[in-house]
Amino acid sequence: MRPFGTTSNFSRRGFLAASAATGLGAAGLSACGSSDDSGSGKKTIEWWNITTTQPAKKLWAQRAKEFEAAHPDVKIKVVTLENEAYKSKMTAQIASGKLPDIFHTWGGGVLKQQLDAGLVEDLTDRVSSWTGNYVPASMAAYKFDDKLYAVPFDIGAVGFWYNKALFKKAGITAPPTTWSGYLDAIRALKKAGVTPIALAGKEKWPGMYYWAYLSMRVAGLDAMQKASDDADFTGDDFVKAGQHLKDLVALQPFQKGFLGGAYSDPNGEAALMGNGKAAMELMGQWAPIVEADSGKGIGKDLGFFSFPAVEGGKGALTEVFGGGGGHALRKGAPQEALDFLKFFAEKEFAEKLIKQTGLIPVSKDTADALTDPNLTAVSEMLNKSTGFQLYLDQAYAPAVGQEINDSVAALIAGSKSPEQVTRSVTQVAKSEKS
Repeated sequence: MRPFGTTSNFSRRGFLAASAATGLGAAGLSACGSSDDSGSGKKTIEWWNITTTQPAKKLWAQRAKEFEAAHPDVKIKVVTLENEAYKSKMTAQIASGKLPDIFHTWGGGVLKQQLDAGLVEDLTDRVSSWTGNYVPASMAAYKFDDKLYAVPFDIGAVGFWYNKALFKKAGITAPPTTWSGYLDAIRALKKAGVTPIALAGKEKWPGMYYWAYLSMRVAGLDAMQKASDDADFTGDDFVKAGQHLKDLVALQPFQKGFLGGAYSDPNGEAALMGNGKAAMELMGQWAPIVEADSGKGIGKDLGFFSFPAVEGGKGALTEVFGGGGGHALRKGAPQEALDFLKFFAEKEFAEKLIKQTGLIPVSKDTADALTDPNLTAVSEMLNKSTGFQLYLDQAYAPAVGQEINDSVAALIAGSKSPEQVTRSVTQVAKSEKS
């Protein structure tokens, strides 16, 4: 099972054809941590990552070689794994108490578990001199008790991608900013003969986004954290969030057969958007790429807006839901591992990644490198954000995230009530705490 949900993070970012690219089996990954290479006299730093797609994979390998050239006494052993293989290997390494010197992390619940096991290095003071201008939202998933345990290289956020031409056809002059206005827009689209929302119901995590954002807007970020800390999601505000989602489902806004719909299939959620067959999808910053890959793409007709505010709710329109990727160090990793993190984060290389691979800047110093208008819209939302909530199937313990995905899918399918969703999630959360 994916540590953070039911589908790979690459699927979420549109990298849907990723495969294990190293050929390394378990034996090749059994010994982690730096070592002295007796044959060459070099210190070996082991770096595990999940960047299996081009051109990013090539750029990351080149960066390791550039570091070796600048540090002749160091060898960077690059271990690149597809997402699911990476998680399986990391689970085994965590159980053994041996992590790589440098390893990919999404932050949240799994990083917290590694931290609680004493396996992760505190980077707070060691990176402060060169991360001071990072976008606060990019750091949020890796902070616990105001201490930083990973350095982000990627950040993104979920919002509504919409078809401007279909909105115009329905007489909608501007994206809605309130939940009641959003439901009105759904009604207008249906009246105009337009499918309002594309949804990959089969994959569950796209539906989770709705309950997560509604919970944020109704309960607020502090309540989200408290519910996790107390292992109790049965509060009235979480029930209200489910009721709002139930109200949306009652309008029948999704495409025919959405419960069996996939995300990236030829007839899936992204293709419906990419072919102009649906007006909206709630998705992350990878959406335009996947829409164009799965369908024809709608070009300049594609727009983006934030998840609406819920009237009377405690959350703010400027609070954002999303996630990213970062690098952490094992406890006791050598200085050379930290030196590589800083080398990887240097402005020139970060700008290259932004321009060539579509990453959204994590540092304000590299913001000018972003020119894609769609990604710029997401970046601007992140820069203006007043709060950040990590994907729920990453923020919480893995079993809790899985239950949220499953229970929300059942709510959307009509087989669970809003109250039953909160009780099911709470039951799993309490069992994880015990």
